[in-house]
Amino acid sequence: MSRVTVTEPVYRWAIERAQRGGVVDLPVKFPKIQEWISGETQPTLRQLEGFARATYTPLGFFFLEEPPEERMPIPYFRTIRSDVEEHPSPNLLETTYTMELRQAWMREYLIDEGEEPLAFVKSAKTGESPAIVADRMREALGFEAGWAAGCGTWSEALGLLREAIEGTGVMVAVSGVVGNNTHRKLDVEEFRGFVLVDDYAPLVFVNGADFKGAQMFTLAHELAHVFFGSSAAFDLREMQPADNPTEQACNRVAAEFLVPERTLREVWPAVAKEPKPFDALARRFRVSGIVTARRALDLCLISKDSFFEYYNDRKVLEQRAAPGGGDFYANQKLRLGGMFTSALVNAVQEGKLLHSEAYRLTGLRGKTFDGYLASLGIGEKG
Repeated sequence: MSRVTVTEPVYRWAIERAQRGGVVDLPVKFPKIQEWISGETQPTLRQLEGFARATYTPLGFFFLEEPPEERMPIPYFRTIRSDVEEHPSPNLLETTYTMELRQAWMREYLIDEGEEPLAFVKSAKTGESPAIVADRMREALGFEAGWAAGCGTWSEALGLLREAIEGTGVMVAVSGVVGNNTHRKLDVEEFRGFVLVDDYAPLVFVNGADFKGAQMFTLAHELAHVFFGSSAAFDLREMQPADNPTEQACNRVAAEFLVPERTLREVWPAVAKEPKPFDALARRFRVSGIVTARRALDLCLISKDSFFEYYNDRKVLEQRAAPGGGDFYANQKLRLGGMFTSALVNAVQEGKLLHSEAYRLTGLRGKTFDGYLASLGIGEKG
């Protein structure tokens, strides 16, 4: 039986990489792993293939003498800086690569369809007034000032914002797992979202594992990135940006877009007297209380202690109330996004895209892909 020799550095790199992706049971699954690392024994090819799958590592990497240097294809900003270099997890890397693949296909599709580049991409400068950029964003979305007031709840406003962003030509994907693998959950502490800027098919990704109260701010922050023309991944811990001029500009614009400073200052004296001021503001602006509390802190209307007390309480409450699982096909609508799904279905029905390629782009195959189309009320043309 043939066995495969793998160097110790590559083994240790793969294990550390897998641990960043949440894998903790390798010694149980592979009891001889220490013997492999020491060189006392070597795995068979089948065993190595299993180890590669378990560590989310491409098999070819195990044939290298030294570990490869994996980097994010876009800037990666963390709110809390450290002297230790941040290495992205395989979950974040794979999700980014998947979104890049979809974006590349979408760009080519739109160009073939004769679409023009989106005028608002890279249209803003970081030195501009946040209010001016926020107004420009509302104009692109077709929103008036106070646009969310017509929604019954801030959760409805979140859905409206997501749909409006896609209506401008920006792809939106929301997921809390890698692909459709519910065992590979995305870590909110690592990233809340990322943006891939493109003139034809900009894409924003929201980590759906985050509590919904924070997702609206992430979306607004990401839309600002598109206007500034800056691709990036970020964690926005406590909704605070990293120490980067563009990140900080995006946060200021997102805050002004959702909760205009002038209006908040006008209503604050009366609202501050209420037992639950942030919830009262949430009802007025149709954003989550988390967003209003963050905005009040930014404008020095409340203390950091008041903000973090409210933030942590709401976070716990929302996480407890969050439904588990959900309908598979309903989840796909968020994971793939309406704009991408519509274009892909049209391409398949018109014979411009093979089913095999559609399966690769969506991660859905055969009857599962057909079931997703059926859940949307779409059938094959023929």
